[in-house]
Amino acid sequence: MRQSPDPVDTRLGARLSALRTQHGWSLDELAERSGVSRSTLSRTERAETSATAAVLNRLCHVYGRTMSQLLSEVETAPDAVVRAEGQQVWADHTSGFVRRAVSPPHPALRGELVEGRLSPGADIAYDRPPVPGPEQHLWVLSGALDVTDDGTEHHLGTGDCLRMRVFGPTRFRCAGSDEVRYVLAVVRP
Repeated sequence: MRQSPDPVDTRLGARLSALRTQHGWSLDELAERSGVSRSTLSRTERAETSATAAVLNRLCHVYGRTMSQLLSEVETAPDAVVRAEGQQVWADHTSGFVRRAVSPPHPALRGELVEGRLSPGADIAYDRPPVPGPEQHLWVLSGALDVTDDGTEHHLGTGDCLRMRVFGPTRFRCAGSDEVRYVLAVVRP
């Protein structure tokens, strides 16, 4: 028996379908623009599968949004304060990535805080930023994290902070035998 889809996946699928329709693209056209297979796009829009972080990154690039912007579009209207228990959590179980939207989302603001967790062995590669040139500050709260930014590798431990301006590919890899937990501050250009 198939489990009911996650409500966030259902709303996300509907939003992705609406964005594609607004642009007047078929699934084949979107597949060509994003590099994501037609079947994955179709299954994601119907909430038959949860999108991975890499797939969402590619779609955000095509639609000119950050991942936080896209996910905030499927969440309820925010208050100025988001209590810890009300912060939206999204998990990519395939890659071992868990993302918590810490900041109250607001479409008029350019900055956001995100908590990330990668399980041991997790390795996520993004072929491009969702929008060109965001400024990112990555602060490791616990564990070890290897970050590659456009070919330059950075080895980070607890307490280390990396500042980068992202124009090319990035990679985040849990470098230790324990989970890595970090805060990512993102400022859209």
